[in-house]
Amino acid sequence: MSSIRPFNCIRPDVKYVKQVAALPYDVYNRQEAKVEVEREPLSFLKIDRAETSFDDSVDTYAPEVYQKAKELLEQDIEAGIYVEDNDNAYYIYQLVMDGRSQTGLVACASVDDYINNRIKKHENTREDKEIDRITHVDTLSAQTGPIFLAYRSDETINEVVARNMEKDPLYDFVAVDGITHRVWKIDDSTDVEKIKKAFENIDKIYIADGHHRAASAVKVGLKRREENPGYTGDEEFNYFLSVLFPHDELMIMDYNRTVKDLNGLTLDEFLDKVGEKFSVEKSDSQVSPQEKGTFGMYVEGQWYLLRAKDELFAGKDAVGSLDVSVLQDNLLGPILGIGDPRTDSRIDFIGGIRGLSELEKRADGDMKISFSMYPTSITELFDVADNELLMPPKSTWFEPKLRSGLFIHRI
Repeated sequence: MSSIRPFNCIRPDVKYVKQVAALPYDVYNRQEAKVEVEREPLSFLKIDRAETSFDDSVDTYAPEVYQKAKELLEQDIEAGIYVEDNDNAYYIYQLVMDGRSQTGLVACASVDDYINNRIKKHENTREDKEIDRITHVDTLSAQTGPIFLAYRSDETINEVVARNMEKDPLYDFVAVDGITHRVWKIDDSTDVEKIKKAFENIDKIYIADGHHRAASAVKVGLKRREENPGYTGDEEFNYFLSVLFPHDELMIMDYNRTVKDLNGLTLDEFLDKVGEKFSVEKSDSQVSPQEKGTFGMYVEGQWYLLRAKDELFAGKDAVGSLDVSVLQDNLLGPILGIGDPRTDSRIDFIGGIRGLSELEKRADGDMKISFSMYPTSITELFDVADNELLMPPKSTWFEPKLRSGLFIHRI
C-alpha cells in the first residue's frame, strides 16, 4: 500500500514558465551554471545553484549560498513569477523528445514508504552529495527538484490521466533544447480520490533517477520529525516531491563506456583475449547494439560487433546478467584492468544522448577504446530493486530530463 498524495503546488506563472524551467542542478558545473543563469536570469537554476550569485571566492556550499537561494525564491514568489495553487491537486507532466512522449503524474511520495522499502532503490548514495541537497531543502523549507519514480502501469490511473489530458494544458512550451513540456492539473475531487486509492493498491514503486535527491528529502523529513516530536505524520515534511511514470511510458537510453588504454596489450593480443568470451566481428559502420548480450567496440578506427557467449549469463542473478555487468566482469575488469569503475580514472562514461560519434571522438582523442551498450530495460531495473540488489555504476541514462522549478512543494 503506497501513499501518493496530492499537494498545494507553487509553480511558475504561465508568462514565465519557459524562462523558469531549468535542467537539474547536477548536470552543470559551477561555470556552466553561471553561464546559464547569465543567459536566462529567471532560470530556476539561480535558486538551485545560488553560488551563481557570488564570485568564485565564495565556496559553493557556504551558508550564505543557501540563504541566497531562499531569498531568491521568496523574491520571485513576491514578484509574481510564481503562483500558489491553494488546493490539493495532482499534475500531469508530459515530455516530448524526438516525437516520443512520456507522461507522468506529479505528486508527493511518502517518507515512510521510502524507509519501509515500498519505494525501492537500485543505487547507493554518497553522503557528501546528499549534504548539499539536505541543506538546500531544509533552508528553503521547500522541495524544488522532483524525484523520478516508476511503477507498473495501472488502468485506473491511466484512465484518469488520459481523460484530464483532453482539457487545455496549464503549460505547453518548447525548451531551448527542443524538448516539449506540457502540464495539466487534476483537481476534481473524484479524480483525486481515484488516483489516491489506486496507488494504495500498488505495493512497489521504484526510484528511476534521483537517488540522492530522494535520500536528501527523506533525511530532511526525519530531521523535522526530531524537531517536532509531536508530529502526526500528516505534515508536508513527511512527503517528497515526485513525478511518477508508468513503466510502459519510459525509455532508458544506453550508457556507454570509453577506456584510456589497452592495459599494456597490443591490439592483436587484446582481440585474442576478447575472443575467449565474446564472438568478435568487424563492422563497416557504427555499431548500435540491437539486442541484449551484444556490444559495439571501437578501437583504432575500426568498429566491431561483440556477442557475449551463452555461458557468461549462466547462473547469474539480476545484477550479474545485466549487459553492463557482463562487459565489466568479462572484459573491462579481467582484460583492461578496470577494477572499480566508480573510482578508476582510466574509464569514462558517455550518455547515449551524445551519440556514437562521441565514442569515436573520445577513442580517437584522449582515450583509446569505446564500447556502445544495449540499454538496460525498465524490467531489469525493477528486478534488481525487487531483489534488493544494486545496479553497477552508470547502468541507466534517462532522457528527457525532468525540469526543476515547474513544481515546488513547501514543507
